[in-house]
Amino acid sequence: MMMSNSDQVSKQPSNPALERLSIFIGEWNTEITSMSFRPAPSAVAHGHTSFDWLEQGDFLIQHSEVPDTEFPRGIAVIGPDDTAETYCMLYSDSRGVSRIYQMSLSGDVWKIWRDFPGFSQRFNGMFSDDNNVITARWEKSGDGLNWEHDFDLTYTRVS
Repeated sequence: MMMSNSDQVSKQPSNPALERLSIFIGEWNTEITSMSFRPAPSAVAHGHTSFDWLEQGDFLIQHSEVPDTEFPRGIAVIGPDDTAETYCMLYSDSRGVSRIYQMSLSGDVWKIWRDFPGFSQRFNGMFSDDNNVITARWEKSGDGLNWEHDFDLTYTRVS
């Protein structure tokens, strides 16, 4: 049975590991800056991200979109690993890219990482004191040792 967004948001997760992720629930504006892959790294791209409960609160689902052809529409399903006290993020986007990331949320620090030969990635985000802004950056590495900046990302809560 498919739930409406309002039902998903109101449902609280039954798993305590997912309860911590309720900080994400809602709509966010996104701003992408300092893009290493653009000819003009000072350019700014604006988009939208939403987080909702999926399957009556058993998973968190993230939808993201930037109305710019360089940025794919993305979806991620996030679930806990009770033993490791981390999360697994299954990601897919409009380019046909799919990846498995590890994720953690500790205090006001949100981390996502993927260690894969030839192309590793890591994300480090920090929540503001009122939890309405997340300031983050993505980095990438071809060898897992030398990291380079990819882009900065700011999430601002809309609702």
